[in-house]
Amino acid sequence: MSILRSLYLITGIICFQPLFAQDQSTTDSTQVNYEKRVYTTTSVADREPIKIDGILDDAAWEAVEWTTDYVENQPDIGTAPTEQTKMKIVYDDKNIYFAFRCYQKDPSTIEKRMGRRDDFPGDWVEVNIDSYNDDRTGFSFTVSASGVKGDEFISNNGNNWDSSWNPIWYTDTNIDDEGWTAEIRIPLSQLRFGNDDEQVWGIQSTRRYFNNEERSLWQPIPPSPPGWVSEFGILKGIKGIKPQKQLEIQPYTVAQLDTYEEMPGNPFRDGSDTKLTAGLDAKIGVTNDLTLDLTINPDFGQVDADPGAIALDGFEIFFQERRPFFVENKNVFDFTVGGGADNLFFSRRIGRTPQGYTTADASMGEFEDFPNNTTILGAAKFSGKTKNGWALGLLESVTSKEYAEIKLNTDPEVLENLEQRGMPREELVEPLTNYLVARAQKDFNENNSYVGGIITATNRKLEDNLDFLRESAYTGGIDALHNWKERKYYVTGKFTFSTVKGSPEAIENTQTSLTHLFQRVDADHVSVDPTRTSLTGTGGSFEIGGRSDNGNWRYNTGGNFRSPELELNDIGFLRQADQISQYANIRRIWNKPTSWFRQANIGLNQSSQYDFEGNYNRIQYEIFSYVNWKNNWWSEFGAAHKPRIYSNTVLRGGPRWRWNEENFFYFFSGTDSRKKFNMHAGYVHSEAKQDNFSFKRYVLRFFYQPLNSLNLSLVNEYQQSPNKTQYVTQSSFNGTPRYILGEIDNESLSSTLRVNYNINPNLTIQYYGQPFIFKAKFSNFNYVTDPMAKNLNDRVAWYNGNQISFADGVYNVDEDGDSAVDYSFGNPDFAFVQFRSNLVLRWEYIPGSEIFLVWSQGITGLGDVNNSFGTIIDNQLLSERPQNTFLIKATYRFVL
Repeated sequence: MSILRSLYLITGIICFQPLFAQDQSTTDSTQVNYEKRVYTTTSVADREPIKIDGILDDAAWEAVEWTTDYVENQPDIGTAPTEQTKMKIVYDDKNIYFAFRCYQKDPSTIEKRMGRRDDFPGDWVEVNIDSYNDDRTGFSFTVSASGVKGDEFISNNGNNWDSSWNPIWYTDTNIDDEGWTAEIRIPLSQLRFGNDDEQVWGIQSTRRYFNNEERSLWQPIPPSPPGWVSEFGILKGIKGIKPQKQLEIQPYTVAQLDTYEEMPGNPFRDGSDTKLTAGLDAKIGVTNDLTLDLTINPDFGQVDADPGAIALDGFEIFFQERRPFFVENKNVFDFTVGGGADNLFFSRRIGRTPQGYTTADASMGEFEDFPNNTTILGAAKFSGKTKNGWALGLLESVTSKEYAEIKLNTDPEVLENLEQRGMPREELVEPLTNYLVARAQKDFNENNSYVGGIITATNRKLEDNLDFLRESAYTGGIDALHNWKERKYYVTGKFTFSTVKGSPEAIENTQTSLTHLFQRVDADHVSVDPTRTSLTGTGGSFEIGGRSDNGNWRYNTGGNFRSPELELNDIGFLRQADQISQYANIRRIWNKPTSWFRQANIGLNQSSQYDFEGNYNRIQYEIFSYVNWKNNWWSEFGAAHKPRIYSNTVLRGGPRWRWNEENFFYFFSGTDSRKKFNMHAGYVHSEAKQDNFSFKRYVLRFFYQPLNSLNLSLVNEYQQSPNKTQYVTQSSFNGTPRYILGEIDNESLSSTLRVNYNINPNLTIQYYGQPFIFKAKFSNFNYVTDPMAKNLNDRVAWYNGNQISFADGVYNVDEDGDSAVDYSFGNPDFAFVQFRSNLVLRWEYIPGSEIFLVWSQGITGLGDVNNSFGTIIDNQLLSERPQNTFLIKATYRFVL
C-alpha cells in the first residue's frame, strides 16, 4: 500500500519536458493552495448505540450533517470527481464512528474484489486520523466495498505507511440503488490522543473509484504537496472524552510436526520431529499516549521464508524484517546512516542464527544438531507520542544461550570401524545476550521541526569458546529536521557514533572483516592492531532541499560519511565503513493529466564517493523517469554512466582495484492493474568497457484475478552477470601475494507463485512457492598484476595452458614453468538450488483472534553446475524429498 501512497502523492514518468510543454504551460504553472476544511462532530452517548451493519438507518446519525464536495486528486487534480462521496462523524464515550455514502450511478459496476486484510482491493473508502495533531503521524482505516479491512500507521508525514499495525475495529458495507455505504466503529482505545477537554484532530478521507482508477479527497491538497499528514483538514467538537488505557493480552499455542528424509546413522534425522509451544503477547496502555508491547517466547512460524539470493561479493545480504512484533511501529526506532539499508537498528539481529561453531568430527562418527535461530526469551517495546510532542521508543529483548547437540552415529557397523569415538555432548554456540534500543524525538516550531536521539546497547555473557564475539557494543546518534516557508524548504542532519569492546581476537576479527579491511596492503590510514580491545567510530549525514513555488520541481543535495572504525552490526546493519559520499538530485513533476499521460516525472542524479585516505573512488550520473499513461498503463526508464569505479573491497584486503567504466539502462512497463489479467515486463542491462563485466536481468510478472475471491501472481526473473575478473582466492608465489581471479559465467533463475483465495474477509487461504537456482562456473583464471591499470590486459595476467592444470577438484599452478606446483586452489564452481513454499489458512474468528493452519515445504542443496536449469530442476528439485512442516497456531485476544 505504501507504493500506492507514494504514487498518489508524487508520481513520475519518462519523458523530457519539451515533449509535453504544449500541454503543461497553463495547467500547472501555479501552485493552488486550499483552505483547511473543518468538520464539527458531536457526541451520541445519550442515543441508541449505532449498529455496524453498513445500513445508515440508526437515529444517532441524525445528530450531524453530511459533509461532501470531495475533490479529485488523481488523475485530474483539483476537479470534480466522477462520483461524489459523503461522510458523517459522531462519537461516544468509548468509540468514534464514521459513515460513508459512495454514490455510483450503476451499482452493478461496483468492484467487489475480495482480499486479505490490508490488500485494498476494488472500490474502497478510507479515513486518516491525526489524533496527535502533530502534522506528521496518523492512523489510517480503509474498508472496501466487499468489506475487506485495511489499517496502517502513518509516520514521517506520509512517507511511511506501516500495515503491520492491526488494531481492533469494526466495519460493514452495503450496496443499494444509489451506490454503496460503509459504517466504521473505532474504539478510542485504539487511538492515541492528549487529555485536553476539547480535542482538535487532523482528518482526511480518500475514496477510490475503481472504474476510472480515480482518487478523490475530502480535504483537497495542492499538486506536489510538502507532505500528507500536514495537509489534513480539521476535526472539531470532540469534548470530554477520557483517555482509554488499552489492555490486550493474546496468548497462543502452536503444535508442529516436521517430516524429512531419514538419514541412516544420524540420530537427529530419524524422519520426523514434533513440538508443542506456547507464548504470550500483550499490549498495555501505560497512558493514553504511550503503549507497552510485551512478548514471551514469540512465534514466527507463519512468516514467509526469505527469497533466494547469493552474494558473490562476500557482503551480507539485507532481508526485510517480517516478524510482526518487530515490524509494528518499527519506524519509531529507525535511524538510517546515509543511503541504502544501513541503520543503527536492524531487528533481525535479535533471534539471529547462532554465530558459534562446534567441534563435531564426522571422522569420529559425530553428528551435530545446530539450531536455526536463537530463542527470544522475551521482548518489550514501549512507544508512543505525548501531547507535548515527544515521540518515544524503548525496546528491550533477551535471547537465550543456544547449544548445539552432538551425538554419535547410531549405526554399530560404522562405529566399529572407527579407531576412536567422540562423546555425546552439548556445545555453546550463542551466548545469553541483551539488546536495548532507546529512541526519542521532540517536535517544535509548530511541528515544522524536530530534534532527536537514539542509543542502542548489545551485551553478551561470553563463555566457553565464544571469545571471538564482541562482548559489548554501543551505538548512538542525534538527528534533526527543520522545514520553513510552509515546508517549501528543509534541512536535515544526523551524527552517529559506535563503540565495540571484546577480546583482542574479537576486535582483530572486526578490523579484518569485509566491512572494515584494516589489513589492506595499500592503505596508509588504517592498520590492524592485534592488541586492541575496543574500537570507536563515527558517521553522519547532511541534506538540504526544497521545491519550487508551484511544486513541480524538487531538488536536494547532501552527503554522508562512515569512518573506518564505525561498527553497527551487533544490533544494526552496516555494509561498508570508510566511506564519504556526496549526491545531488533534481526532479520535474507533472501532476496534471494531458492527452498522453495521467501523471509524470523525470529526474537527474549525480553522486560520488571517497574513502578516508582521500581516494576518489566513484562518480555516477543517472537519469530516471516514470509515466502513468492515459490508459493506466505505466512505464519507467533509467540510465547511468559510471566513468570512474574503484573498490577497496574486491581483493578482500588486497590493494585498491579499478573496474572499467560502466554504462547501464533499464526499462520496465506494465498494463492496467485494474484488469482481471495484467502483467509487467522489464529489462536491465549493464556493460563495462573491454567486456570487463556485464549484467542482464529479465523480469516477467503475471497477475490474474479470475474471481473476485481468487487472485494469482507469477513473478519470473532470470539474471546473467558474467565477469572476467571475479575474485576467487589469495595465495603466495615466492613470497609475493597472488590475488587470483577468474572469468565467471553466472546465471540465476527464480519463479515466485502466489495464490490468494478469500472465502470472506476473515477467512483466507494463501499459497507461496519459489524455486531458486544459482549457477557459477569459472574459467580463464588470471591474477592481479597492476590493480590500478586502466587497460584490463595490464591489470591482470592470464594463466596459459602450461601454467594451470585441474585434477581431483583442485587447480594446480606452475607459474614459473619449472614443472613444480607453486600454489593451488579449490574448484570455485557451484550451483545452489532452493525451493520454499508456504500454504496458510487464516481464520480471524473474532476481531484480533486467529487460527492458522500452515504447511511449509523446503529443499536446499547443491546442483551440478554443468547441468542446464531444466536438468537441475529435475534432478535436484523434483526428485528430492522435501522437508515438510505442519503447524496449527491458535491465538485469542483478550481486551480488558
